[in-house]
Amino acid sequence: MVEEVKPRVKVPKSAKAGEVVTIKALISHKMESGQRKGSDGNLIPRQIINRFTCDLNGVNVIDVAIDPAVSTNPYFEFDAKVDAAGEFKFTWYDDDGSVYEDVKPIELG
Repeated sequence: MVEEVKPRVKVPKSAKAGEVVTIKALISHKMESGQRKGSDGNLIPRQIINRFTCDLNGVNVIDVAIDPAVSTNPYFEFDAKVDAAGEFKFTWYDDDGSVYEDVKPIELG
């Protein structure tokens, strides 16, 4: 059975220029550490989200290196200063080479 990896993010629809907003990002992922054994007694291969980034209008807001100790379905909550309307781009990088992305707009209001 193939697990569906699904990113979910929550960004306010608008902010005042210079306002600091709270961003919430979660990805559904099993985060297999590579240290557990399967029913056959062999180690289950490591497969984790190893990096998470968020950019606002092409400028990096956060860049996180993730270790195997992070739990299933990693969740991040962080603040970002909004100086202009635009788009937040969220990117998760998987050990298997997969890249998952989500984009959310924000307006000035």
